[in-house]
Amino acid sequence: MSFRGLQTEGMDASFPRLLHRTHGFTLGRPASGTVSPDGRRALFLRTRGGEDPVQCLWSFDLASGAETLLADPLLGGAPGEMSDQERIRRARERDLTAGIAGYTTDTAARLAAFTLNGRLYVTDTATGVSAELPAQTPVEDPRLAPSGELIGYVCDGALRVIGADGKDDRLLAAPHGSDVSWGLPEHVAAESMDRHRGFWWSPASDRIIAARVDNSPIQIWYIGDPAHPATPPRAVRYPVAGTANAEVGLWLLALDGRRTRVDLADEYLTTVTWDDTALLAVTQNRPQTVMRIHEIDPATGATTVLREDSDPAWTTIVAGLPAHTADGALLWYADDGDTRRLTADGRPVTPPGLQVFDVLGVDGDTVLLSASAEPTERHLWTWSPRTGPIALTEAPGLYGGSLAGGVTLVQARDLNGDRTTVGDRTIASHATRPPELPPPDLFAAGERGLRTAVLFPAGHVPGSARLPVLMDPYGGSAAQRVLAAADWYRTSQWFADQGFAVVIADGRGTPGRGPRWERTIHHDKRGVVLLDQIDALHAAAQRHPDLDLARVAVRGWSAGGTLAAMAVLRRPDIFHAAVAGAPATDERLYDTHWQERYLGLPQDDPAAYDRSSLIADAPNLRRPLLLIHGLADDNVFPVHTLRLSAALLAAGRPHSVLPLPGAGHLVAGTDIAANLLVLQARFLLDALSPVRDLA
Repeated sequence: MSFRGLQTEGMDASFPRLLHRTHGFTLGRPASGTVSPDGRRALFLRTRGGEDPVQCLWSFDLASGAETLLADPLLGGAPGEMSDQERIRRARERDLTAGIAGYTTDTAARLAAFTLNGRLYVTDTATGVSAELPAQTPVEDPRLAPSGELIGYVCDGALRVIGADGKDDRLLAAPHGSDVSWGLPEHVAAESMDRHRGFWWSPASDRIIAARVDNSPIQIWYIGDPAHPATPPRAVRYPVAGTANAEVGLWLLALDGRRTRVDLADEYLTTVTWDDTALLAVTQNRPQTVMRIHEIDPATGATTVLREDSDPAWTTIVAGLPAHTADGALLWYADDGDTRRLTADGRPVTPPGLQVFDVLGVDGDTVLLSASAEPTERHLWTWSPRTGPIALTEAPGLYGGSLAGGVTLVQARDLNGDRTTVGDRTIASHATRPPELPPPDLFAAGERGLRTAVLFPAGHVPGSARLPVLMDPYGGSAAQRVLAAADWYRTSQWFADQGFAVVIADGRGTPGRGPRWERTIHHDKRGVVLLDQIDALHAAAQRHPDLDLARVAVRGWSAGGTLAAMAVLRRPDIFHAAVAGAPATDERLYDTHWQERYLGLPQDDPAAYDRSSLIADAPNLRRPLLLIHGLADDNVFPVHTLRLSAALLAAGRPHSVLPLPGAGHLVAGTDIAANLLVLQARFLLDALSPVRDLA
């Protein structure tokens, strides 16, 4: 299959362009909301409009409902462009916006600190007065001390401190060599552990505990730009499965320069918590089968293991934990059969069947958590020793938020839209209103209750036509696709409107259904995942006879791209064409922490890696396959697509490859991203009209 004769004329690209101009209709929404401890105001980020990518910092007064613009990057005169460090950091956090990416505050939320184009700014949240501080540049990850008097930040791998008044900028820890950094997360922490920070202030604001990262043991890979051959390639330290990780140490740093090393022997540092009760660090061993909570003596650096959890498959990192209530109870979690439960001092305090996803905050003795008994939903719950667990939200949807001063900020997304409330008031959204979305059919498919969504072209009348099917999965362990919120279906609905019946299914290994469900993919990331897609397809066709199982296509990106390629390689009897974007085709070429969690060390179990990789399947291709990859992708490197393409060529199997020069794991740029959707739809429709074997 080639692109010759492939026509995109006549296919409407206006919605894909609007989708990408608005970042999926998220620009203009309030984001990153926090409530001040006195419960009087909320801080949040929001762009000025639905197609404006520049985020500003705002304050919302709960008494009056008035908004105040605290910091506007376009009015602040911030010079220059985004630094390389900030660009990489945003990519790790899947953030395509400009302006203020995030902020930190002191305990009272009186000051907020943030960066613009590598420069440090601080804003008085009461007066709205902002000032640039004379910090060394480029500034990374500025964090206000709890007292509000100091700001810690990283510049060129060195950890520094500056007064919030701009005075006394000084060095706390300098790296020895270009491969060493202080106060930053290593690659696997940011990409696989969801830990995007590397230093933490003491509650008294007199010390910092910081990670020292030595990347020199990690092999070097290079990312070049073939579209600009005069530009030197970028060197990246990337730890693939079975190879050396960064050496990560933890140090206590006094403001006068004294240092104390913390003795932690495990391979991975997953998080640090330092509050009024204790200083805690959580570690995992290399196989991730053991997780330990260490209490650290801030005076000596001596450690005591408070808790040790183990699992023959892997232990799980839960965001927001560990934490303490005001009375000192240790908050953690327990994997209890099919349920992940919140614990307080080792005692489960949430009921069986209620899956705990994250702890979002602690206000006194009240804990705010994200939890749900239904996998397609995420609800806000509170727990305290006085009340037990209480559901704050009930209507189907996805809910996030924060809690302080007895006031809860709620960010809600459902099939009707989104809204942000704080207390009994609503914070305005300036997002572009999306076209009305026909409600998807959400149901539990088959004996395993696979959460499945089916979408038809707008206005489709049941029985009026047999429609080609497009499977549109993710299928990986990082995320779900079948959720009770419209955002998850807008792209899929556009594909439906091109003439497909779109089927989306979350199979085994995806989040939302508890620890036992997640661990069904241990030592085999692909087999049961593909089987579940087939089962969901057949259940959808039985429920909706208009689905034509003689014409079935599949598309996906990242883990979804791997699943799409695998579908046509291993089950061409079911799947008749595929588009695979940024697929991981050789599991030995993905990072240590993520890959070894599921497959172990490749030296110990090479068969597990063989089962989950696709290179050996290349001779089996007999259906049209389009491979797409960003050539600057430093998450799933382009080598994955190139090696599969080489294996297909060696086997004499026709296929198509679309390289994207300069593109990373997320494809930015309105025209490129929009036309990419159009090209995929046309490729798949052409491949299914009629279905044919490759020569």
